[in-house]
Amino acid sequence: MFVLFGLVLVIIGGLRSWAWVRNPWFRWAHLAAIGVVVLQAWLGVICPLTTWEMALRERAGDATYSGAFVAHWVESLLYYQAPAWVFGLAYTVFGVLVALAWFRVRPRSFRAVD
Repeated sequence: MFVLFGLVLVIIGGLRSWAWVRNPWFRWAHLAAIGVVVLQAWLGVICPLTTWEMALRERAGDATYSGAFVAHWVESLLYYQAPAWVFGLAYTVFGVLVALAWFRVRPRSFRAVD
């Protein structure tokens, strides 16, 4: 949610001149988060949070699922099945949008935060 809504808020905040969307801590964390998602997708690594969720579900006796969290819920909610590379490509395109937003709505420097 941080990655998805973070981009939406950066775009809206840039248009509405919200100062907080230019906070370098927020922006670097946002860029790093999508970078990790893209890297994991292309390396075929399941997110550690998904692995943890599955372990907790199993301990609780609940049903588990295979694969990635987002892929599971997209398939469950929209009945859409796709190979893993499709999600990797989607994450990459989203990452490019985050990078473009970085240049369109420039974050302040760390010196300006002090």
